[in-house]
Amino acid sequence: MSARSDTAQRFTGRVDDYERYRPRYPVELIALLQRRCGLLATDLVADIGAGTGMLAELFLANGNAVIGVEPNAEMRASCARLQLRYPGLTLVDGTAEATTLQEASVDFISAGRAFHWFDPELTRREFSRILRPGGWVVLVTLRRGRRDTAQEEAYEQILLDHGVDYREVLKGYRAYDVAEQFFAGGITIREFIDRQQAVTLEELLGQTQSLSVAPMPGHPKYDGMQHALCEHFAQFAEGGLLHVATSCYLTCIQIAPGDSRSKHRRD
Repeated sequence: MSARSDTAQRFTGRVDDYERYRPRYPVELIALLQRRCGLLATDLVADIGAGTGMLAELFLANGNAVIGVEPNAEMRASCARLQLRYPGLTLVDGTAEATTLQEASVDFISAGRAFHWFDPELTRREFSRILRPGGWVVLVTLRRGRRDTAQEEAYEQILLDHGVDYREVLKGYRAYDVAEQFFAGGITIREFIDRQQAVTLEELLGQTQSLSVAPMPGHPKYDGMQHALCEHFAQFAEGGLLHVATSCYLTCIQIAPGDSRSKHRRD
């Protein structure tokens, strides 16, 4: 099976680990979007590949109405819990390539840790269709920090050795490095926020298990990965905690830089 085939189901059975152990996006993202892209609380945001709602929640807390587009039923059900606190959240069963949203209906499109699963050309057409003039595409991803440390290299090797299809999925991550090609001629803004995690063994196991490339229980590679992660923790943890560098990368693309609304916002 290719990495892009049936991606909607890759996280089925992982939602609890995803919601419990995945690191959250830094709240500073909102202030950054306000400053660099003119985000207003009145803007309507379409969060594509919304997952359990981690990125959507930042916009909702800012007062934005959010349409969460998520094809995985388990992820969508988890995200629905946010509707108890944020009535401005609407959830739809859709994909980046076919959102089901109306033409020119949203001000911002966001995608957190999901862009590498999208079909670039079909997504470009769909995003162009649903964005209002002057709208922004906001791509957010969290990456492990420097790869030239022994700890990072060792963890990477675990994924390579025990991941189900990690090598293939890894190729898709390059999409973030060439995101300016997503909308030719648009304005591109790049920012990053460095973070440091201190995780327990349980959290390390849970975070890894939330990855779509991690073998599920019963898979021939499952026990091997669990053993390798325990050894990794024993080797690099200090005082019962493993310190993991994490960077939040933000790529903002405005598809209509000549629009009068966008000029007003950037002044």
